[in-house]
Amino acid sequence: MILVPIIALLLGATLALALKVRVGDSTAQYLAVACLAGLDTVLGGMRSAYESKFQTDVFLSGFFANVLIAFFIAWLGDKIGINLYMVVALVMGMRIFTNLSLLRRYLLVRATDWIAKRKKEREKQLEQSMEGVTE
Repeated sequence: MILVPIIALLLGATLALALKVRVGDSTAQYLAVACLAGLDTVLGGMRSAYESKFQTDVFLSGFFANVLIAFFIAWLGDKIGINLYMVVALVMGMRIFTNLSLLRRYLLVRATDWIAKRKKEREKQLEQSMEGVTE
């Protein structure tokens, strides 16, 4: 299940590079905010996968809802004359850094556990070989 957000991210990046769609200045900020919301959702999906809580339907509905809400807030701010896209970018940026921090911690714990397990296995093999020499 962890492959779904990674595949979605790679598919989106590939489509963006392949289609070479020109984005106007007026829509660039909306697209940037939507991309941040999508990236936040992907990282949240990866985090939930490490926590064994990932659900595909929750991920997909959250992805589209977050992108649409971020886009709507940026659009609304533009219409009323307040730069709300900066607020959305700030909130999404904070969430991205939080998710990245938690993912980093999960990976560090996993790597530390793997190293400790390998060390115990080597010590056990060394003890068994020493017992064979003494007998």
